[in-house]
Amino acid sequence: MSAPEPPDTAAEPAAPLPSVGKGGGGSVLDREHRALTVGIVSVVLLIAFEATAVGTAMPVAARELDGVPLYAFAFSAFFTTSLFGMVLAGQWADRDGPLAALATGIVAFGAGLALSGTAGAMWLFIAGRAVQGFGGGLLIVALYVVVSRAYEERLRPSIMAAFAASWVIPSVVGPLAAGTVTEHLGWRWVFLGIPVLVLLPLALALPAIRSRASGPADPDAPTAAFDGRRLRLALGISLGAGLLQYAGQDLRWISTAPALVGAALMVPAALGLLPRGTFRAARGLPSVVLLRGLAAGAFIASESFIPLMLVTERGLSPTMAGMSLAVGGAAWALGSFVQSRPAVEPYRERLMVLGMVMVAAAIAVVPSVLIPAVPVWTVGVAWGFGCLGMGLVISSASVLLLKLSAPEEAGSNSAALQISDGLSNVLLLAAGGAACAARGGGSVAAGHGAVGGAAAGSHPVAVAAVFLPMAGVALLGAWVAARVRAAPGAR
Repeated sequence: MSAPEPPDTAAEPAAPLPSVGKGGGGSVLDREHRALTVGIVSVVLLIAFEATAVGTAMPVAARELDGVPLYAFAFSAFFTTSLFGMVLAGQWADRDGPLAALATGIVAFGAGLALSGTAGAMWLFIAGRAVQGFGGGLLIVALYVVVSRAYEERLRPSIMAAFAASWVIPSVVGPLAAGTVTEHLGWRWVFLGIPVLVLLPLALALPAIRSRASGPADPDAPTAAFDGRRLRLALGISLGAGLLQYAGQDLRWISTAPALVGAALMVPAALGLLPRGTFRAARGLPSVVLLRGLAAGAFIASESFIPLMLVTERGLSPTMAGMSLAVGGAAWALGSFVQSRPAVEPYRERLMVLGMVMVAAAIAVVPSVLIPAVPVWTVGVAWGFGCLGMGLVISSASVLLLKLSAPEEAGSNSAALQISDGLSNVLLLAAGGAACAARGGGSVAAGHGAVGGAAAGSHPVAVAAVFLPMAGVALLGAWVAARVRAAPGAR
């Protein structure tokens, strides 16, 4: 969940949630919003812990289940089903409100974790990840609709900043906690612990959602049927993404068949599911959706190769390579906090352009550590700089999307934002992995699977081939960011 957001505990946010509104009139922690805010931010916090911890436990799980050859599918299964869940959640929330989609998403997410945590074979583990991904897709879109329904426009930047802050502690503590649990209790408890912990925040959030955000946006309008065409497109985009991911892991000529089938499924589905004008960066909502994909894709594709680069090219241990990214969570939260300030609202578009330039600069600087004379700490500094830019861009994109969406379109448009995020991730990761492998640097699956020694030998050219094109994608995002303001007369 992905792409496409820290409380100290499950009950009280650590980062101060700012009071917005002129004259101090209300905040996301006032009496009216407090239970809902604490509940949904705590849910995001626990999901963030799961997302950052699972990568630590996954290699051990695959080895114990004799499933190392299927390792990459444990990631792709989550992603492909989440795409379908996003589209379904968008329609469901617009039709009936976000409550049912949110509750179903939590149940599916927890059931998937339980299935993976109790699996006795790798295929059952992968099935659990698929169920979990479906629940995650429902959940993230439903949360966006809750924000659009339950928080006034002036409060939305603050709640988006709180979502971003919820990833700070998990990004630092999650892998270490998961390693300790895996070593002393076993990898299964990394998956089995989260479903129990999520009950308390749900008990806080669900009653508040029922009272403030349930039901259709327009109760007087006739109930619309689910759009079967969009659901078929969602299924096509999920299957296409899965086939492309499979093909990207195997550069033999025979892999062109699943790649072509995947593209044939995904291209028309993307055109049908994303707002008209997205791929030509039409002003307003289409550019917001496109920008989210460019930003998330360039960032995630680059970040995925940083630990691999530091281990194979500079000789760091996997732990030290991972810690080089630890500052990123705090920098991201700081950027999201900055965009939540009322004083920056008139300059939001310029702030997004600046953020994308910062991301492009960070991605371009990171491979400089391939030069032995460049100190390794350069990566941490550069990536913190890039994460600050991402905090400015990602939260602002979410705020603008809700601002540009009619209440009855918030679900579908939120789904489009997440689809853009996810599609860009898979396409740019596949492209980066293919570029690296073509130059002798191994595959992206190897990088994720065992950063400590997965790729043999030194391949600096292969690693550089990943980062420099992604910097170009981020610069393209800076141009798109200048087009997010809606045309005169548009919503």
